[in-house]
Amino acid sequence: MTELGDGTRVVHAVSGAPGEPFGAQPVFASAFHLGGQDYYGRAGNPTWRSLEAALGSLEGGECVVFPSGMAAISTLLRVVLSTGDTLVVPSDGYFLTRKFVSEMDVNVVEVPTSGPYPSFDGVKLVLLETPSNPGLDVCDIADLAAQVHAAGALLAVDNTTATPLGQRPLELGADIVVASDTKAVAGHSDVLFGHVTVASPELAARVRDSRTLNGAIPGPFETWLALRGLGTLDLRLARQAENAAAIHALLKGRVDGLRWPGAPEDPAYLVAAQQMRRFNGVLTFELESVAAVEKFLSRSKLVSAATSFGGLHSTADRRAQFGDPVPEGLVRFSAGCEDTRDLVADVSHALGLD
Repeated sequence: MTELGDGTRVVHAVSGAPGEPFGAQPVFASAFHLGGQDYYGRAGNPTWRSLEAALGSLEGGECVVFPSGMAAISTLLRVVLSTGDTLVVPSDGYFLTRKFVSEMDVNVVEVPTSGPYPSFDGVKLVLLETPSNPGLDVCDIADLAAQVHAAGALLAVDNTTATPLGQRPLELGADIVVASDTKAVAGHSDVLFGHVTVASPELAARVRDSRTLNGAIPGPFETWLALRGLGTLDLRLARQAENAAAIHALLKGRVDGLRWPGAPEDPAYLVAAQQMRRFNGVLTFELESVAAVEKFLSRSKLVSAATSFGGLHSTADRRAQFGDPVPEGLVRFSAGCEDTRDLVADVSHALGLD
């Protein structure tokens, strides 16, 4: 039998077993009768396991869920790293990750996503973010995995932008996947969520034990929201990518700094096309000033100012205001699920291109 399509995989990953409801329901309990799999709400919950099984099946590893992307990545870093270890992180990746590791008692080496990369001798963990946020640069996961493992280190990939359907880092040689499911996985701008998926059951157990010890646990209702959203990820990604391609075509040659890895002319396309299974709705471009961005947002009827991405609604985010080292007018644009014709017409009018 050929591999099932993305739509089939996500729908049936969250559908539940025969005789049970279509989709796991939230289990609200802090205590359970002893003798079963669960005994206390901080240590385990059936709704967590349903989502973990679904995400793990999509990524090819063992998944542990968390109440936010930062809870996921901070727990992972504390589990893997000890005092004095060396960590490689993207200099152009999510700024809060860099802030968090700057406060750890470890040696931090920052490298641009597109490289060049240093020797990994003496490194404990290499963290990639590809496509990077917000610059959308891409690195070759398989090539770097070989180099990292040859040096005896672990490789983790922040897969938030790509999603489990867009990219499978574990199949490309990574040891760990981390993601903020607040974005496209949950997809409805109504929940904070994150997860870690690992190839090693031993490491998964350590991450899960740390979650229990530190209390970084998601609520069952929030877990159910993420699980429900996951079932439509294929459909949402398809429309978002269609809209991103159309916006890219509209803006090509008319704005500076236009990036979308799904465009053949994008600098990241060749590597992205090799390792990504599909593209999504996030693109970036630059306007000439803060005022130009504000004017664009004020004129748009369909694009909202918001600092997240991957939701149903198209949003735009001037990243410099949150601390990213980017030009003041750089816009991270998250194409939503609106009709493509309507979104293109709205963006064209808002930018004065019509």
